[in-house]
Parts: sequence; structure tokens; C-alpha cells
Amino acid sequence: MPGLSNPRYRGIFPVVPTTFHEDGTLDLTSQKRCLDFMIDSGVDGLCILANFSEQFLISDEEREVLTRTALEHVGGRVPVIVTTTHTSTRICAERSRRAQDMGAAMVMVMPPYHGATFRFGESQVQVFYQGVSDAIDIPIMVQDAPAAGTPLSPAFLARMAREIEQVSYFKMETAGAAGKLRELIALGGEAIEGPWDGEEAITLLADLEAGATGAMTGGGFADGIRPIIEAHRAGDKDKAFEQYQRWLPLINHENRQAGFLAAKALMKEGGVIACDAPRSPWPPMHPEVRRQLIDIARRLDPLVLRWAR
Repeated sequence: MPGLSNPRYRGIFPVVPTTFHEDGTLDLTSQKRCLDFMIDSGVDGLCILANFSEQFLISDEEREVLTRTALEHVGGRVPVIVTTTHTSTRICAERSRRAQDMGAAMVMVMPPYHGATFRFGESQVQVFYQGVSDAIDIPIMVQDAPAAGTPLSPAFLARMAREIEQVSYFKMETAGAAGKLRELIALGGEAIEGPWDGEEAITLLADLEAGATGAMTGGGFADGIRPIIEAHRAGDKDKAFEQYQRWLPLINHENRQAGFLAAKALMKEGGVIACDAPRSPWPPMHPEVRRQLIDIARRLDPLVLRWAR
């Protein structure tokens, strides 16, 4: 029986960036190379169409193309989480069902919201997740992200885990994530199958100490982050600390400076993808931020800078 002590999925599931040509059209050749590199970097699974995939700049038709391309190309080599967030219960449920039918292992869904001011209370949020759960037979990961701006208390999340069949994974990205994970596990017990770290691993050690069993990071250097998770799981906290200390400058630069463009910049530098440009109107990375990113990465020698050579 899946649960906190026996999760179906654990470890590192980085977000896959979406690759474009210089003119902003989808570059599916680079997308497939990106997937191959990320699998070779030692991931336990992948997540597509997340915020770090620029999902807010992608059309519905492109979502279908990217989902099918990713799931067919990965071909079961690792499990794939598909982000299906939408404000509408019906549309989110339909997206989730299509993702399941194409082979998704899990869907990740933020609570419903729109813009800076449209939010919903707990009763509406619970109805929303119930509607999505009723449409599918795979787990739902609740993404507790600042972008949604919807307060999700540990007590409320634990209640949904107990009452809604597929709600069983939780990615914490709000302030005080470790404390929230700790309280969620205490309240929900086995119903909290997957308490996960997020936000590019900037709080990874604290979250692992709080009981996190998975991490959803950026996609550029899973080969650096996975050993931290494995050392902690094995009880070697000194090694986990040492490895985290080593990789923290790169983790920090991605989280605080480069953002979701970091993975693509590293992949472009290493020859994995052809273009690292975002889609308009998002601005390109400042050249100095990019220079510092590559300089930090070269000191660590991640696979991303060697994979295509």
C-alpha cells in the first residue's frame, strides 16, 4: 500500500525546460536532447510544463505537442510528472486525464487562482482537487507555490490527503517550507505519500531534515544534487552537508539570480540544446548573470558542460 513509508516515487525529479528556436517556435530536436541529457544526469524522474518550463508562455496546442513528445521520447525510462494547472476545475481535470492517457506517472497542480487578486477559499479549493482526482487514477501533487498566492495550511493539506483519493504528494515552495513539511507529516501520517522539496533545492537540507522524500529542482545539474539526497537518505549527514556546501553557490545563483533560464543557459553552453532564449516578452538573461553562472558551473564540472562534447 503506497504511503509515507512506501512512496511510489522519491528522489530527484527536476523540471524540464522548454526549448525554443530564436524565433520563439518550439525546438523539438533540442527538447529531445534535453530529455536524454537529463536522464543521463541521474534523475529519478522528470517534470514537464512547470513554471520553470515557461508554461505560462505556452499555448494549449503546444502543451499537447510537448506532453506527447516528452512522454513518447522518454518511453518509460523514468516516470514523468505533467503539470496541468488551470483555474477551471473542468479544464484542469481534462488536462490531467489526457496526461494520464499519454503515460504520465503523476500530475502537478497549483490551487486555482488567476492574476494577482483572484483567489478561492478552502471549500472551493477542496472541490477543485476533488474534481481533478475523480477524473484520473494517478497521484496528484499539490504545488504550494508563491505564484498562486493561496494560503494552504498543513491542516488543510492533510485533510485533503485523507479525503481525496489521488491527493498524496506535496511540493512546498513557500516561506518556512521545512516547518510546513514537518507539520504536514505529523498531521497526515501515511496519507502524505510524498512530502517534497522545491524551489531549486535552495532549502534542500532543511527540507530533508524535516522529512522530505523527494526534490523538484532545476534541470541543469541533477548529478550534483542527487548525491546530497542519497547521502542524507543513507544517514550520512556529514557527506550530505559537504556535498550541499559544494553545490550551494550554483543552487543559489539559479534560485536568486538566473531563475528558470539557468538550466537552458547551461545546456546551451554545453551543446545540449541549440538556443537558450526565453519566449517574448520574457527578457533574456543579463550577460553578466550568465557569465557568473557558467563560471560557477565550470568550477564544479557538471555533466551538462560535458555531455555533448
